[in-house]
Amino acid sequence: MHGSANLNLMIKAARKAGRGLVKDFREVENLQVSSKGPGDFVSKADREAERIIKEELRSARPAYGWLGEETGEEAGEDPTRRWIVDPLDGTTNFLHGLPHWAVSIALEHKGEIVAGVVFDAAKDELFYAEKGLGAFMNETRMRVSGRRVMIEAIFATGVPFGGRPTLPATLQDLARLMPTCAGVRRWGSAALDLAYVAAGRYDGYWERGINAWDIAAGLILVKEAGGFVGPVREGREMFESGSVIAGNAGLYEQFSGLLREPA
Repeated sequence: MHGSANLNLMIKAARKAGRGLVKDFREVENLQVSSKGPGDFVSKADREAERIIKEELRSARPAYGWLGEETGEEAGEDPTRRWIVDPLDGTTNFLHGLPHWAVSIALEHKGEIVAGVVFDAAKDELFYAEKGLGAFMNETRMRVSGRRVMIEAIFATGVPFGGRPTLPATLQDLARLMPTCAGVRRWGSAALDLAYVAAGRYDGYWERGINAWDIAAGLILVKEAGGFVGPVREGREMFESGSVIAGNAGLYEQFSGLLREPA
């Protein structure tokens, strides 16, 4: 594995947390038939994965800041760098015994994501990238797809659930997009949606109401694989607005034009 010391540290932490989650996932599959249900067990697995990652990263880089889904934000002595971590992206899939979830770790430097790792432990697919050095899946260089015709393209999104306020806008997005393309997938992991755009499996992805830890690592994967990323609402930062559009070079403008809201 080639890369900076920081990237290798991120990969080590992701793999260590992923190994524990795979063991827990096998247990969740057994718990599906129990009367108690797996919910409490999964929340413990999520927290334990974040504890492992935090221990690995902060023991090696104690001055860096931290933003994690489970433990929140913590300032570091070095105000220019922070880890952004989702220990289990795709928790609902994990909870239901669906093998589509990932560990997501990003490193931010002066407000820019400079390295990212997304580890799909259930399938043993490790996606990683560093600024200026390209994106990889395991040992293979990744490139976004080369498709240029919308009707041949497949896109991904997250459809809001539980009455979330972004549902009406997402349904409007689907109404505009679906007649123009080959299909839309909703697989339940933003980190893997972005990784799949980087790998050329999807041609684009968008979502509203998303958190920084869901997308931080995936953003650099797409950019380093030759794709484009931006906010749904023009003039807003992606982390601030909680929205993102990502796509390949050939379709990004047309795809984002269907979805983008004016500033």
